[in-house]
Amino acid sequence: MAHYQYQVGGSLTSDDPSYVERQADSQLYEALKAGDFCYILNSRQMGKSSLLVRVKHRLQAEGFKCTTIDMTNIGSENITPTQWYKGIVTELWLGFNLLGKFNLKAWWKEQEELSLTQRFSKFIAEVLLVQLPQERILIFIDEIDSILNLSFPVDDFFALIRFCYNHRAINPEFNRITFAIFGVATPSDLIRDKIRTPFNIGKAIELHGFTLEDKIESLAQGLAVREGNTQVVLQEILAWTGGQPFLTQKLCQLVLAAQHSLPQNSDSPLMAPVVGYLEQTNNSSSSILTETEASWVETIVHSRIIDKWEFQDEPEHLRTIRDRLLSNEQMAGRLLGIYQQILAGNQVSTDDSREQIELLLSGLVINQQGYLKTKNPIYQAVFNSEWVAKQLENMRPYAQSFQAWRNSGQQDESLLLQGLALQEALAWADKKQLSDLDYRFLAASQDLAKRAVESDLAVEKIEREKAQFALQAAREAIYILADAQKTARRKSKNLRLGKRWIANIAGLVASSVILFRFTGLLQGMELTTLDRFFQARPPAALDPRITIITIDDSDIEAIGTYPLPDQIL
Repeated sequence: MAHYQYQVGGSLTSDDPSYVERQADSQLYEALKAGDFCYILNSRQMGKSSLLVRVKHRLQAEGFKCTTIDMTNIGSENITPTQWYKGIVTELWLGFNLLGKFNLKAWWKEQEELSLTQRFSKFIAEVLLVQLPQERILIFIDEIDSILNLSFPVDDFFALIRFCYNHRAINPEFNRITFAIFGVATPSDLIRDKIRTPFNIGKAIELHGFTLEDKIESLAQGLAVREGNTQVVLQEILAWTGGQPFLTQKLCQLVLAAQHSLPQNSDSPLMAPVVGYLEQTNNSSSSILTETEASWVETIVHSRIIDKWEFQDEPEHLRTIRDRLLSNEQMAGRLLGIYQQILAGNQVSTDDSREQIELLLSGLVINQQGYLKTKNPIYQAVFNSEWVAKQLENMRPYAQSFQAWRNSGQQDESLLLQGLALQEALAWADKKQLSDLDYRFLAASQDLAKRAVESDLAVEKIEREKAQFALQAAREAIYILADAQKTARRKSKNLRLGKRWIANIAGLVASSVILFRFTGLLQGMELTTLDRFFQARPPAALDPRITIITIDDSDIEAIGTYPLPDQIL
C-alpha cells in the first residue's frame, strides 16, 4: 500500500481506486438509461464531476453516445450570445466526432437568418439525430453555474432543453436524446425571467456525503492499519468530515502520509504533532491502537487542516467556502447572521430563502430533517463563533461612526446613529451576536433617539396647545363676528327705513320752497336778508391804487362836450 494515492481535488478518473460509489451513482445511471432528463445541483467539491465521469464511462461501455460540455470552457466574460451558442454547437460537433462528416462552418452560415435558439434546435433535430441514427445520445452539461455570470440572459437555452423533453410526445426521435446538468445552482437560478415557466422538468439527483452504508472499502485500501482497526479509522474520518468527499479524501491522504512518514520522516515539522502522539503509544510500527485512533485522527485534523487553515488549505477548499460566504457584501451579513444562530444551537428551520440557499450552496451547512446544521466538525472549528464575529465587525455598516465613538471614550453623542442610519444598523444587527461594545453603541443611539423623540413630542405638545388655543380664539372671534353681523344687519335694516322718510320730507320741503320762490312770495324776505348781510359786512379799506373821479352836470357844462375825451379825463 506504499504507493496508494488518494485523489484530493479535481475529478477522479473512471477507474480511480479511491472512488466511492454512492446511492446517487445508481440513481443517475438508471435515470439516464431510462431517458430521464437529470440535474445534479449541489455545493462545490461534492464529487459531481467525478460522478459525471464515472456514469458517462459506464453508459459509453453500454453503447450510448455521450459527450460533455464544460460551460467554463465556452466562457462567460467578454462573449456575445452568438459566440456562446456557437461554442455549444461546436462542443457538440467535436464531442460526437462529426469533424469531417459535417461542415459546421457552412451550415452555421446558412442559418444566419434564424435566431440563435432556432439554430441550436435545428442542430439537434437535423444534425445530431440524423448523423447519429438509432443511437442513444447523452449530453452532459457541467459547471452550469458559469452561465449566471453572463451579461445576457440564456433562458431560451433551458427552454429549448425543456422543448426537447416535451417534444417527445410529438416526435419519438427526441426520445433518443437526453440531458444531464451539473453545477452549483438551483433549478430556479437557471431561468432568470420569473414570468416564464421555471426549469421544472426531469429528475433531481440528490448528492450526499460518504456514509458507512456506501462502498467505502475503496477508502480503506490505502489505510495500512492493523486488521480490525480500518473500520474504526474510517468512522473517525467520516465523523470529522461528515462524509464531505474532498475533505474525506484529503484526511485519508493525510493519515496515509502520516503512517508512511514514520519513523523515516518523523522530524518533519508538519508531522511533529502526529509523531509526538504516536510516541505516547510506545508503538514503533505504523499500526494504530484501537483506544488511540480517535485522538490520533483528531491530532492530524487539528495539525494539518484546522490550525492556520488559511495557509494549509491546499488544494483550496476552506477558502472557497469563505469566499462564497463573503463575496456578496449585501448578503454576507445576513448569511453570517443565520449561520451564527446555527452555531449557537438554535433550531433554524429551512424556508428556501435566498440566504439559506446560498448557505447550502456554499457547502457549510446541510438540510437535516428540515433544519439547517453545520455539515461537519471541521467546518464548525474553522468557521467558529470567533471567526463569524470578526467578519461581522469588518462589515458592520456603522463601522466609521462606531470607531469614532469608541475613540471619544464613548462620550460624544454627536457620533451616535440617528434616523435611517440607526434603523439600518438595527436591521443589520437583528439575530446576530455582536460584541458588548456594539450593543452599547446601538443602545446609546436608541437612547439618544428616544430622548430626541421625547423632546420633539414636548415641543409638539406645546405647539399643539398653542394651536388649540388659537383655534379656540378663532372660533370665539368667528362667533362674535357672526353676532355682530346679525346686529349690523338688523340696524342696517332700520337705518334704511329712516333714510327713506328723511328723503321724502326733504323732497317735500325743497318743492315747497321752489314753488314759493317762483310765485315771488319770498322775494321781499330775500332782499331784506341780503341787505342785512351787506350791512353786517365790515367797512372795506381804501386801496391807494384806486382813484375815484366824479363828474357831474357842472363839469360837463364847463367842458362843453359829452362824452369827455380821454385826454381831458
